[in-house]
Amino acid sequence: MTAINRIGVLAHPTRPQTAPIAEDISASLQAHGVDTWLYTHWDADDVKPHLQDTDMVIAIGGDGAMLRSARVCAPYRVPVLGVNMGYLGFLTEIASPDHWDVALADVLAGNFWVEQRMMIETTVWKDGQSAVTGEGLNETVIGRGSVTRLIRLNAYIDGGWITTYSADALIIATATGSTAYALAAGGPILPPQMRNILIVPVAPHLSLDRPIVLPEGVMVEVVVAPETQGETVVAVDGEQLAEIAPGDRVCVKMSDHVSRFVRLREPTYFYRSLLDRMEPRIAAPPAPERRQL
Repeated sequence: MTAINRIGVLAHPTRPQTAPIAEDISASLQAHGVDTWLYTHWDADDVKPHLQDTDMVIAIGGDGAMLRSARVCAPYRVPVLGVNMGYLGFLTEIASPDHWDVALADVLAGNFWVEQRMMIETTVWKDGQSAVTGEGLNETVIGRGSVTRLIRLNAYIDGGWITTYSADALIIATATGSTAYALAAGGPILPPQMRNILIVPVAPHLSLDRPIVLPEGVMVEVVVAPETQGETVVAVDGEQLAEIAPGDRVCVKMSDHVSRFVRLREPTYFYRSLLDRMEPRIAAPPAPERRQL
């Protein structure tokens, strides 16, 4: 394992409660002789200049913090170690901020491995011209805006038409995203090492209602049908990329970049972690008092 000489520490920019943990981690790293940089409030432009010679980034927060950090770090091949201070923490490795010191000792001793996960690239085309491009780790969602009307979307795979969806939205997800919005919409669970693209419609009406799992390397194209009257938006990992209109085209394909995550658990961690979160965690309410009638 390559020696760890420089580590960045990122608190969640909109959760002030993560800043003290980030500061404590940074101080501990420096005490161990590790060159460290720290941001408690940041955006991509703040972080990018530091990544060229950084060996690892530690992100504090939940899955949102991991998505944000992974997207910034992926082009620089910098792995991310997550400390969970969110709700689910599917992507984080350290389950609680109370345990970061033990985990950090393992990291500095080289007792970790790096997991790679596929990302997707989404390009919006308007009038035959590329308008905007974004990368995501979870999913691209093409959905209705503020007006509660169905949207109609013509879907193509590698240039061949497959169907027209009438739905609230269409999710185009990675294996990582299969446990996010796509799972809530009834999609299958894909192990994170798979490099497939998953298509899942949300609340389809009289159109294809089954998820489709596509092989590695395909191009998914979605064109807003002329019959769509309401506002339509494209979001990548929960952040709006663009508003689109009938005739506009959204192209989604595997990205040239991959996200890297620092793992301390065994490579089969995913299945146990998934079941721990999906099994009931809420205690049953007390039975109602029986009264004699």
